[in-house]
Amino acid sequence: MRIEQLRQRLQALGALPCHEQRVLQSWAQIRSLDTRHRRAENFLPLALRNGLPEIMEELTALARIRSEHPGEDGSARLLIGLGDGQTVESVLLPRDGLCVSTQVGCAVGCVFCMTGRDGLLRQLGSAEIVAQVVLARALRPVKKVVFMGMGEPAHNLENVIEAIELLGLEGGIGHKSLVFSTVGDYRAFEQLPLAKVVPALALSLHTTRADLREQLLPNAPRITPEELVELGERYARTTGYPIQYQWTLIDGINDTEEELDGIVRLLTGKYAIMNLIPYNTVEELEFKRPDVEKARAIARSLHSRRILTKLRNSAGQDIDGGCGQLRARESVKKVRARPIVFSAARHNP
Repeated sequence: MRIEQLRQRLQALGALPCHEQRVLQSWAQIRSLDTRHRRAENFLPLALRNGLPEIMEELTALARIRSEHPGEDGSARLLIGLGDGQTVESVLLPRDGLCVSTQVGCAVGCVFCMTGRDGLLRQLGSAEIVAQVVLARALRPVKKVVFMGMGEPAHNLENVIEAIELLGLEGGIGHKSLVFSTVGDYRAFEQLPLAKVVPALALSLHTTRADLREQLLPNAPRITPEELVELGERYARTTGYPIQYQWTLIDGINDTEEELDGIVRLLTGKYAIMNLIPYNTVEELEFKRPDVEKARAIARSLHSRRILTKLRNSAGQDIDGGCGQLRARESVKKVRARPIVFSAARHNP
């Protein structure tokens, strides 16, 4: 189900904009909307009151929690069952955050991520995306939503924008606290600034080398790290939100001095934050999480060179926190990783 279809159904039942807003606020913020009370007659048309139970039942059926896996750091990974039997993952983050999925599977095929091992299975409707927030809010407060779970949001742009708009308008979430995370897609840079609710932007950089980026993100648009940063800077200056550059720190792959020099070269003077995220180890994959002292040293080095850097805690390391791990663990068939040989030297033109 899409949010626009839901709005049309409400309007067909006589909902005016104020009625529509009340119903959507009730759903997205888990507010009570007791249509049995006589006062309901003062703000909801009769046809709408009569039709609401069926609509709310359909919304409840969009997504249900199949299993919950709490972590020692305050995070919790949720396996979400959809109406058609497919599953996706959401992650409750410390400090009232939530990471949601936008697709079942993913077409980008990042080699260090379990989500894309089976490719893209289907898109999530905008209502299915919001339903993940509703489920999470039944467990704890949610004040920030990051579109960085399973899937590439830019490949499901229309549905994601609809979800962002509902969460930012009826869902009561600050616009800067809605974070659209992407590997980089020209359509996202063009359309997001024009939306009713303009989200903050997180860009998956992971390396400053174009050749290594092609190996790590084999199906991502062929945007060089230099161009990606320039597109991000334009977005940041247009919206007034700093870009959050995501860097999954993988031992022996992108934690070299060469990469640190490249980060300084690309981000000096930019309206940006570098998020270093130590890799969540996956049994089925060959990549390794770097030593904690090495990760801290990298963050200190970037700070000393005037790059605003945050070393993230990789929420859920003890609960299969990497995207797609829980879904893969629940699957009958395990997918074995293909070995990949990375070139250690930069290919200079």
